[in-house]
Amino acid sequence: MLVALNKPYGVLCQFTDSSATARPTLAGFGLPPGIYAAGRLDIDSEGLLLLSDDGNRIAQISSPRFKWPKTYVVQVEGTPSAEQMAALKAGPVLKDGPTEAVRVQVLAHPPEWLWPRDPPVRKRKTVADHFIEITIREGRNRQVRRMTAAVGLPTLRLIRIAIGPYRLDGMQPGQWRSEAE
Repeated sequence: MLVALNKPYGVLCQFTDSSATARPTLAGFGLPPGIYAAGRLDIDSEGLLLLSDDGNRIAQISSPRFKWPKTYVVQVEGTPSAEQMAALKAGPVLKDGPTEAVRVQVLAHPPEWLWPRDPPVRKRKTVADHFIEITIREGRNRQVRRMTAAVGLPTLRLIRIAIGPYRLDGMQPGQWRSEAE
């Protein structure tokens, strides 16, 4: 079984929370029993999360050696320059080493399908923000956020829209569906 979930902002990418704050988890979405997340999204990231009851399938999706492409829409602080976009495309060097080259493009405007975030992203009167789309094939901890920061474009909002052939395709936050494998 393979399930696609649109993980909302502020939800842990696990079924239980051992912290004292009792943060929202995947257990609150009525998902089928016996499935586990194939990879992770940070608590402050949103979007597509795949879950499965097949350990081999989970490993294939989440392991960096299979290089499944993961595509994100990223709201960044600032106006991306040609140099910043070229540095992202080439793969900036992070503290844990160089990143692989990526596919990246500036979006002319926020995507029409984009839902409001709760809480909203903070707005600064003197600093513009823009949306970019980026596809990576690695999967390091907080990689997209670290890559955009490395080129001077801090991430304000991060939404994963695709993993390999699977896409959000209109799912709203908290919605899930079974996927054909």
